[in-house]
Amino acid sequence: MSQREPAGSTSFWEPKPTYSAADVIEMDRQTRGMPDIEIAEREDVFRIRTLGLDWDIGVYVTEPADQSLAARGPDGKKIGFLLLHGGDGDFKSCSTLARLIAGKFGSRAVSMTFPGRLYLNDPARDWPSDTIRADGSVRTPIWLAGETIERDEYDVIIDETHMNRLRYGRRTLARAKPGTTFWHRMAAWPAAFEDGMIEACRRHFPEDEFSIFTHGHSTGGAFSAYIVQRVPNIAGQTEIETAPLGYINEVKHDWSGALGKIGDYDRVKKEAARRTDPFNELYIRTWRDLARYFGPEALGKEGPTALMRLPWLMEEVLDAWGKDRARPSFKAEYTITHNIVASLDAAARAVAERMGMDDAQTHALAQRFRGYCHYDTRPGAKPVTPILYVNSGYSRDNSPEAFSEIILPMLAQLNPAPRVRVTQLQAGTHIYYRPEPDLPLGLAPTAAKLWHDAIHGGFFHTGL
Repeated sequence: MSQREPAGSTSFWEPKPTYSAADVIEMDRQTRGMPDIEIAEREDVFRIRTLGLDWDIGVYVTEPADQSLAARGPDGKKIGFLLLHGGDGDFKSCSTLARLIAGKFGSRAVSMTFPGRLYLNDPARDWPSDTIRADGSVRTPIWLAGETIERDEYDVIIDETHMNRLRYGRRTLARAKPGTTFWHRMAAWPAAFEDGMIEACRRHFPEDEFSIFTHGHSTGGAFSAYIVQRVPNIAGQTEIETAPLGYINEVKHDWSGALGKIGDYDRVKKEAARRTDPFNELYIRTWRDLARYFGPEALGKEGPTALMRLPWLMEEVLDAWGKDRARPSFKAEYTITHNIVASLDAAARAVAERMGMDDAQTHALAQRFRGYCHYDTRPGAKPVTPILYVNSGYSRDNSPEAFSEIILPMLAQLNPAPRVRVTQLQAGTHIYYRPEPDLPLGLAPTAAKLWHDAIHGGFFHTGL
């Protein structure tokens, strides 16, 4: 897998291109064997006002209880991590990683729940029952304490189109009706996500005190990628099993090996299938979303014989779903993660109509929404920070070819191009924090160690 490096750089810590399973087990052992630092944890739920609506944003802070033990990087500032979960989760999905970052390496971790995902009706923050209920209603977001999305605000749609069923199986969607609270929230949430991340960093990572490193698991990666240019003291991306920025992810998912080596991205986009998810459709996740990962992972580990134990494999899927359904398990982020421009424009028009915006204001809002899918390349924009990607051995989403043929070449087109390194672990799966034999905390200890080594080895701070 090729790596990208801007010209004129000096020496710094480098990851190995690959780490064997034995290497991973050893790094895991070293990390878990480090002395424990007593940690303190607290929730912070704060309210912001974005596009004429109030939003409750929840973050969970994990840090050393004794701040004299707070880790500092080569720049002398304290080290902070902004952690974003994946497409089905909330802050609890980041807890294993956050506690290692704070309890072994002494850094502050702020785990942010996507807008609408925090179960504000219960202090435990666990969602009750199942995502699809016996009466035909479905689980819907809670963007504001005390606000409820009523059953008459949406239609339930069953998607059985061939292209989607190949990947997801039968999909259940809640389609918001125009003019409802659900409709207005579904149109405006992208801006609340941006404002929520900025406010979380302002509250917990003061610019003169912290250097911040972002991580977004899977879906969260598109958001951890764009926020680096919007917060001055973000120093880099530290990623494991992530998705790239929307315009890159769009090409990555569209790409087919039959099209040959990637170079003509416009041609690829024209010839390949494109996502068209409307902004007002909420995808309701089920056990099928676990199955679409368990299947390829079993194939990678066991080969075709995995199908011979299909009933057993399905038991593993359903057992896991019995636990995972306490997490939010709904998704609306495809418009940004796949750069669906028509849907982003439609969302901007819906917001503009509610707020009575004129044509110029509507255009500016549409440009803001589109900007969530692209790096800011305007003169004077903050350069894209260095990126360290860590990938698992049995991921269905992050193949070596996706990085060498799509992600790295597209990042290299930026001016200035960021420092980027990719390392492949010969162990683990897309759900990197899931326990495995010999890895009781999954890949989280290994990722935390690699990020620690990169920060202190000057990967993000060369030139200071």
